[in-house]
Amino acid sequence: MKKVMISPSRYVQGAGAIQDLGGYVKGLGAKPLVIGGRHGLGGVRAEIEAGFTAAGLTACFEGFGGECCRSEIDRIGAIVRAKGIDVMVGVGGGKTLDTAKTVAYEAKLPVVIVPTIAATDAPCSAVAIIYTPDSVFESVLILPKNPDLVLVDTAIVAKAPVRLLVSGMGDALATWFEADACTRAFAANVPGGAATAASLTLARLCYDTLLEYGSLAKLAVEKGVVTEAVERIVEANTLLSGLGFESAGLAAAHAIHNGFTALPETHRCYHGEKVAFGTLVQLVLENRPRNELEEVLAFCGEVGLPTTLADIGVVEVTDAKLRQVAEAACATGESIHNEPFPVSQEAVVAAIVAADAIGTAFKAD
Repeated sequence: MKKVMISPSRYVQGAGAIQDLGGYVKGLGAKPLVIGGRHGLGGVRAEIEAGFTAAGLTACFEGFGGECCRSEIDRIGAIVRAKGIDVMVGVGGGKTLDTAKTVAYEAKLPVVIVPTIAATDAPCSAVAIIYTPDSVFESVLILPKNPDLVLVDTAIVAKAPVRLLVSGMGDALATWFEADACTRAFAANVPGGAATAASLTLARLCYDTLLEYGSLAKLAVEKGVVTEAVERIVEANTLLSGLGFESAGLAAAHAIHNGFTALPETHRCYHGEKVAFGTLVQLVLENRPRNELEEVLAFCGEVGLPTTLADIGVVEVTDAKLRQVAEAACATGESIHNEPFPVSQEAVVAAIVAADAIGTAFKAD
C-alpha cells in the first residue's frame, strides 16, 4: 500500500489573525459567501466585514441553520447559485464548517475555514460528517481536497466557553490511539493509503501536547487569555489532530461515538466529549496496558472529560441501548473495523460496560 498524506493548502493561527482574512480570501475569489451561526459569526462579523472592505471585497452573509444535514446543504447551495458566489467561507464550529466544505465541494468552489472554537479536528480535514435534521449520525463524506485555507484567531477561541476547548481535547485524545491501531492493522487512512512517518509523528505529538499543556490551557481560557499553552492546545485540537486522524486513520473511538449518537440522551454532549469516552472503550477493547488506561483517565479527570456513561448522558443503562450503540458502531464500513482484530457487537457491549465500571471506580478513588 502506498503512503499518502494530505493537508490544507495553508494554515494560519494566532491572536488577531481574523484581521488578515480579507487579504487571503481575495486571492481565492471576488464574491465570497460567509456562513455562520448566531454565536460563531455574530461576534466576529464586524471584524470580517472591515477586513473584506480593506481588501476591496463585498461579502454576502447567511445564517447557518444549526445542523450539517442534507436540507441545510441544499439550502446554502441554492444561495450560492442564485448570487453567483465564487468562494465559500465557513465561520464557527464543526457543523458549520462541514456544511461550508460540502457546499463548496458540490459547487466546485474554493473554501476558507474560520473556526471560532477549537472543539473538534474538523477544520483542516477533507471530511464532512453528515447528520439527520434530528442530529443523528448519517454518513461520512470524503471530499477530494482539504480546505484552501484554515485561519484560527486564538484570541477569539479563548473567549469561547472553556467546555468547547476541552471537547476539542477529547476529540484529539483519540488521534494517537486510533493511528496506532490502524498502523498495527495495516488499515488504510482516510485518503486510502498507508500512514507516513510524518503523520504518525504528528498523531503522537498531538497526544503528548494534550498531556503537557491541556490543563494549563484550560486554566488560561477560563480567564479569557491567550498563553503559549493555549496556542499549543489549539494547534493540537485543530491541526495536529486533523492531520493525524486523516492521514494516519480512524478506528474504534470514533465508531463508538457514532454509535452513541443513536441515543437521544447523548445529544447534549459535544462530539469530543463522546469521543473521549469512546477512546476509553477502545483502550478496553484492545486490552491496553493498565498504565496507559490510568494515564488517559487521569488526563480526562484533570481537564473534565467524560469517563462514564452517566457523563455522556446515559443514566439509565439497558441492554437494548448498549446493543443499539454496538450495532451502529459495528456497521459495515465503520472505522471500528480498522482495529487489528475482528470486532463483534458483543465485544463492543462488553468494552462499554467495562469502561464505564473502570471510569466509575477511578472517580471513586
